[in-house]
Amino acid sequence: MIVFVLVGICIAAFIAQTVIPGFTGLFVLVSAQVLERPWTLVTAIFLHGDLGHLLFNMFALTLFGAILESIVGRKKFLLIFFVGGVIASIGSIFLYKAALGASGAIFAILGTLAILRPKMQVWVSFVPMPMIVAAAVWAIGDFIGLFVPSGIANLAHLVGLGFGIGSGLYLRRGFSEQREEPLDERSEKLIDEWEKKWVK
Repeated sequence: MIVFVLVGICIAAFIAQTVIPGFTGLFVLVSAQVLERPWTLVTAIFLHGDLGHLLFNMFALTLFGAILESIVGRKKFLLIFFVGGVIASIGSIFLYKAALGASGAIFAILGTLAILRPKMQVWVSFVPMPMIVAAAVWAIGDFIGLFVPSGIANLAHLVGLGFGIGSGLYLRRGFSEQREEPLDERSEKLIDEWEKKWVK
């Protein structure tokens, strides 16, 4: 799955951040320099502030990314990840001096899943809840974070989540949960089709 490649890139980038002096500065998103270094809107997605930041994001990316990729396929998954990440980066320049991390792209994945798999059970702070409710809880937490400085790019999370919700609504018809017919009804249909084909 391509999600594991993305995780590998993030881990490799973090190792480079740790061992190569100045590596982070080359690729981090600095709001005042975004017009001079537009590539940082993408490269900043793969950088992380510390080991805890990396581990938390990679756990979420692996878990939810694998689920979404299995639903929509590799190409659509990559589109959601990269476009969501870039849009989240653009959103962050209006509120933060600098930003880095895959959180905006991950929230795009979460927002998409909230629409495509709203009943999927997830755990938020050790409390099980449907995916759609979890998305609302995360959104509320990030909205509060806009007014209570925490060192987290809450606006990037919200922008990514919003993009993901939009993506989910666009894709819903083709990839939403399907209600299967009861087994007896499906069996009757199969029998009817068989009789029409073989019984004269």
